[in-house]
Amino acid sequence: MELRQRFVLDTTAFTASQSKEEFCPGVAEILDLIATARIKLNISCHIPFPTVYDELKQRLGDYGCGDELLVKADTWLVKKTPNRIDVKIAAEIFYEYIRDMRKRMNRAMKVAEGSIWLAAEEARRLTLKKKNKEEIERESTGFIISNFRDKYRNALRYGTLDSAPDLDVLLLAKEMNAGVVARDEGIKKWAERLGLRYVDGLAFPEMLREYLRHVK
Repeated sequence: MELRQRFVLDTTAFTASQSKEEFCPGVAEILDLIATARIKLNISCHIPFPTVYDELKQRLGDYGCGDELLVKADTWLVKKTPNRIDVKIAAEIFYEYIRDMRKRMNRAMKVAEGSIWLAAEEARRLTLKKKNKEEIERESTGFIISNFRDKYRNALRYGTLDSAPDLDVLLLAKEMNAGVVARDEGIKKWAERLGLRYVDGLAFPEMLREYLRHVK
């Protein structure tokens, strides 16, 4: 049978919309769809090895999904290491990525500076109220740290590539001329920039069902 389509899946293709209770059944359902689409339509679903595969394997273990589900993943997801040497990406992409990261680092630095000023002001205010160290930590420090982490993460990481598995998804898709399946704004942005087809992880199962409804 002629191979019709290839897809490279990120971990978020399996994990984005499911609660802890729904995780294992949800992954099993997606893998069943992938299996049926492979047999009936020769659609091939790949996962970067070992980076993304190890993430998914770890998640299956964390949620106690059992060995049977891992066997199913090993059977129907094609594990492949991207060719990081020979895949060609335009130098302009790297310039754009560096410019983007420079802007993000500057925003993150401003977030850090703002948090330092806020912490100093809160400590001064509570000291004037004769609060002790434990009260200052309880009333201000915890909130400031939590607020800083959220803002810092948003400034530096949201909407960009921030891990080796993210990059491997794009490299493998580029190498194989495959679509990318993920639920990640960074992967989405750079997949589009590289001219790759992007499928939202939430839409992928229904897309497979739609294909299968039209099988004669």
